[in-house]
Amino acid sequence: LTASAQTLVNLYPEIGPQDRVTLYGTPGLSLHCALPVGPIRGCHVYGNVAYFAARNRIYQVDALGNYSQIGTISTTSGRVGFADNGSQMIVMDGTTSAYIVTLATNVMALITDTDLVACADPVFSDGFFLFREVNSGRIWKTAAYDGTSIDGLDFATAEALPDNAVGLLTDHGEVWVAGTQTIEAWQNTGSSDYPYARIPGAIIETGCASGATMLNVDNTIFWLGQDTNGGGVVWRANGYTPQRISTHEIELILSSASTLSDCYAWTYQQDGHLFYVLNVPESEKTLVYDVSTQFWHVRGNTVPMTGIMSRHRAYCHAFIGGKHLVGDYSNGNIYELSDTVYDDNGDAIHRELTSQTIDSDGKRIFFNSLQLRMDVGVGLISGQGSNPQAMMSTSPDGGNTWSNERSISFGAIGKYQTRVIWKALGSGFRKTFRVRITDPVPVAITGAWVEFE
Repeated sequence: LTASAQTLVNLYPEIGPQDRVTLYGTPGLSLHCALPVGPIRGCHVYGNVAYFAARNRIYQVDALGNYSQIGTISTTSGRVGFADNGSQMIVMDGTTSAYIVTLATNVMALITDTDLVACADPVFSDGFFLFREVNSGRIWKTAAYDGTSIDGLDFATAEALPDNAVGLLTDHGEVWVAGTQTIEAWQNTGSSDYPYARIPGAIIETGCASGATMLNVDNTIFWLGQDTNGGGVVWRANGYTPQRISTHEIELILSSASTLSDCYAWTYQQDGHLFYVLNVPESEKTLVYDVSTQFWHVRGNTVPMTGIMSRHRAYCHAFIGGKHLVGDYSNGNIYELSDTVYDDNGDAIHRELTSQTIDSDGKRIFFNSLQLRMDVGVGLISGQGSNPQAMMSTSPDGGNTWSNERSISFGAIGKYQTRVIWKALGSGFRKTFRVRITDPVPVAITGAWVEFE
């Protein structure tokens, strides 16, 4: 707080002409369908349907909200990985049990090959399914276009350092093997034995804290990193060179968690913005990086009974039928993520903007007014939001303590001349301003200014 009390919660910036910044409300959640069991543990898109792992079951879900169970798996918690080769989909839950779904019939069967090891994070590359062996540096492959057949000698080991592999991803025809200390890029050499080998020089001396955070974003790879020096930095690859994209503020939040191994991420594109959504379960934080602006913001769901903000409900993302579908990390709900929905499945979205601290080198300041320039007259026809309120509070000590909130309307429906202005704000040696909005209405803030002397 000494450096900055600024926050941006459930709001994200968009840069327009003349570098004018507008803050928009983050998308809300509407129920797409409720699967009979939960939590949601992973998903995969094939054609115009999505497959979701919910507790110990696998469901097919379409864009209209219809769903059907196609099989069961051996575990009830932990991340579930999917990959497909166009005719088969492989499903892995981190145990020695793995499954093949014949996509033409949706018949799901247990892989019975006795050479199968504890497996996770399947990917598809050049006709093969590849997967990592749990608690090992080994990367296995199946037979070509046949995920049911595994040879007990068809594996190779990441060897830059003797660290365990925690993630696997394909990018531009390469297979990226993420360890806890390093990341290696492999390619198909065409060898008749094991065809994949490390590309000469393709070693990143920064490992991965959680394989569930390593994703293809913006034509490259993003991940939450760690190495022998520490962890809690978010990186993007520039070739085989890592570039830091997290800020000190984001890294401070990450450092508050005693473990990062359970972190997970998902990504989506909406309205020209490409978002990398990083979740920290222990800290109950969701940290979002906007690739288009290179700004971070925080998202979260406020628990109605307690008023405490937890991480965002979404565990994974699937885009089908023009809809962004996300699965709930705590139950079987699948939601549509939409920027025309202004609550989280009935729960209010708490949007918060905190300013920089205004001071004048120890001189007393008299604050006359604070005014927001924003979309007004956006109230609903009836119910909560028919007379939407912006709630303002101030801090005299850089964000450590806050005054009671003062509410002001930003316009019932059609009241387009509404002024959002608070007056008679007192005096002090410094002051920080915070504005909160919880009504289920569209929010767009294009400016704010304080009059003082």
